[in-house]
Amino acid sequence: MHRLAVATNAETYERMQGPLAARDIEVGHVETAERTLPLAESPFDEYDVGFVYPSRIMEGAVADAMLDVPWVNDREAILRSRNKADVLARLGRADVPVPGTVVVSNPASEAELTAAFERFDPPVVVKPNSTTRGVGVAKAHDLDSFLGVVDYLDLVHDYRAVGDQSFLVQEYMADAADYRVMVVDGEYVGAVERRLPEASREQGRWKHNVHRGAEAEGQELPAELRELAEEAADELAIPYLGVDLLVTEDRAVVNETNARPTIDSATKYEDGFWDDLATLIRRTAER
Repeated sequence: MHRLAVATNAETYERMQGPLAARDIEVGHVETAERTLPLAESPFDEYDVGFVYPSRIMEGAVADAMLDVPWVNDREAILRSRNKADVLARLGRADVPVPGTVVVSNPASEAELTAAFERFDPPVVVKPNSTTRGVGVAKAHDLDSFLGVVDYLDLVHDYRAVGDQSFLVQEYMADAADYRVMVVDGEYVGAVERRLPEASREQGRWKHNVHRGAEAEGQELPAELRELAEEAADELAIPYLGVDLLVTEDRAVVNETNARPTIDSATKYEDGFWDDLATLIRRTAER
């Protein structure tokens, strides 16, 4: 029996307990954030392996030191995936298709910002470099609107305690299908298509994040899209990864990755998903 420390108590934790218990892996929750934590002694039980490294890196480091376990997706994997520009640069250099993107290190001159905007046919997408769940992502249809969005980012980045003062300017791929593809240990294990309800689209909504009201439906992807997601996970060397693909009639690109993806309902994955995940957990514990 392996004991698995899970650094979340949301949907993933609830959904994994039964299937992993059936595969001789006991799941426990370790609370690493929004609490007090005396450093003299560990409040945690004994575990063999962690899943996945906590999202709050500072508190996560304390929990990591106290638990002293290997992680499915360690600190380096979380940091690599969270840095969207890093991911796109690595994938692009490896000839994995990605959206046209400019990374901006704030502050940048208006001339440089204008040149970045003019690289693309409007609208453009403006995206904080390390955001999740679509937070702070905006679409600008003209140069003045784009510079106005950047003005607000300047106000945020002017606060010296803000560590990440970068953002992305990306091409907008109209009418692209949005897929979240799950890859476990280099192998495709399932995918969902994220779609906005018709009423939301009629209101002009365009973000496909589930936390923004989109619906996720299980999909059988063709081989070329499966291979694209696997190639991205292999290049990034992250064993448990959500790979976000944007697909139009004539191209498919890796838009983002998520090294802390939520596990969806079992019906949206391949039959061997839980077996593959359990194998990865056991192998990580034995490192």
